[in-house]
Amino acid sequence: MYVIALDLGTSGFRSQLIDIKSRETIKTVITMGHPLPGGNVMDHLDFAINTGKDVAHGLMIEAVKEVLERFDVDPSSIQRIAVCGNPIQLSLFQNSEILDLAYAGETKQKKLGVHNVKRDARVFPANEIFKGIYEMDNCEIVVPPAIKHEIGADALAMMLETDFINQDGPCLVTDYGTNAEMALKVGDKIMTASAAAGPAIEGQGINCGMLAGPGAISDVNLEGHHWRLIVLNEKMETVKGDLIDPVSGEIIESSGIQAKGITGTGVISTIALAIKEGLTKKLPHLPQGRIVLGDGIIITDKDVEEVGKAIGAIRAAHMTLMVAAGIEYSDLKYVYMSGATGTYVDAEKARHIGSAPGFSDNIVQFGNTSIGLARKLALDVIQLCDVISVARKIHADHLMMATSETFKDIYVCELSYWQQGMPIEIYDQMLELYNIKPFPRALEKVNIEKRVSRDIDDVGRQGLDIVKDIGITLEGPVEKCILCHKCEKECPEDAVIIIEREGKRFANIDSQHCLGTSCRRCVAICPEQTMDHSILKIKRSVKIKR
Repeated sequence: MYVIALDLGTSGFRSQLIDIKSRETIKTVITMGHPLPGGNVMDHLDFAINTGKDVAHGLMIEAVKEVLERFDVDPSSIQRIAVCGNPIQLSLFQNSEILDLAYAGETKQKKLGVHNVKRDARVFPANEIFKGIYEMDNCEIVVPPAIKHEIGADALAMMLETDFINQDGPCLVTDYGTNAEMALKVGDKIMTASAAAGPAIEGQGINCGMLAGPGAISDVNLEGHHWRLIVLNEKMETVKGDLIDPVSGEIIESSGIQAKGITGTGVISTIALAIKEGLTKKLPHLPQGRIVLGDGIIITDKDVEEVGKAIGAIRAAHMTLMVAAGIEYSDLKYVYMSGATGTYVDAEKARHIGSAPGFSDNIVQFGNTSIGLARKLALDVIQLCDVISVARKIHADHLMMATSETFKDIYVCELSYWQQGMPIEIYDQMLELYNIKPFPRALEKVNIEKRVSRDIDDVGRQGLDIVKDIGITLEGPVEKCILCHKCEKECPEDAVIIIEREGKRFANIDSQHCLGTSCRRCVAICPEQTMDHSILKIKRSVKIKR
């Protein structure tokens, strides 16, 4: 008999098959992307509202089905599936209410009839989700509670799976991702927030970016006068890659490892090193407008701007929490970093570039805390009682960055720094104009502890299996289509094709690679305005050839 731990992340799913008796991890399966169009939770929410909650739920279940099939076990042998994630992902997975997550205002929620939606812990039969797909009569699904509708199980996991809850002094925890969740603890009070960092923090939206996977550059280190690439291998472990000249791209020493792209942590390291080594005198400008890390792996000025938006949002949110809590910056004793980006990033570079506070004495890096909590609940469902108890005790004050004037003021300074090269002295003067104390400079040396080498430290005896292509196609009629194929050519991800069937024309869209709300180029370019994403349906049997 087995149990399954499942983390529904914004950039992809992480899952583990665990033997109940031995409590041993058998295998880990991850997806290289999310089944819903778009690179962040708001894209996913927008898709679900406009295309239909049932369609979004169907895509989620199809992707989970692909993950479960990779475990190659009889579904009837699965006793429990524990699921963790943010409120949007968990709601879509359960096909429950989402409108309250889209509209923060109480008046609007009351008008829609979705005021005070409860997201308590649930234990329910797996057949409620998988009926017609699998026969799982003896399996239950466990979903941990949200603290509030803005603070989900993933945020609860980052607090419980680190040392955050037990610290006496002021401490900060962040789950680094496209929607970076964070919490600040001061005494018994916990303040929470999230920063819409966007996909660049995980390597998406970058010229040569990719999610963390085999062949991805996750770090860059100075070695003599050149740069040493640090690459993830098939086991998701970091190994030494080529030694290169970052300006010319010349390979000084070949490692025999072919890098395929770069993660968000790799881009952070690249920019941090470029600043430290004086390759950029004024952001976002790089030497000759680029840094070359290998064949086709080029970081551009535009990439610096994209990463700057992400880092700026996280830094501004961190500082806004401290300002709102009324503590001195120097009072912050511990900083906890979780998630894939929080694990693989060089914390030393992160604190100097601003994605982690540079003035805290201690930085501790954890792995994927969301799947860690899911694993505990999968093995011992009785622990759900303890999780519920802790959730009730956390009287979190949630700070909405969208309505915070402090956040807006700091983020304007961040954008000016990253995109216009505003000197740090002017940055400080601007903060003072906003009645915000300037931030301390990074300490020369701090204690950095890395608890794990990978975001999922134990992948099991059968190792890691990566679902690179989820392969779910969405289809919608395009009745006025004139076969100009402009939509296909305009799509930056090659996610659209037009097909003819029985004299009718349809748009087929690869849901995993479609950029969703943040793109919609196929809609804008269509001369007949016949492309309509709101009427897309799942076409399970067809995969788009890429």
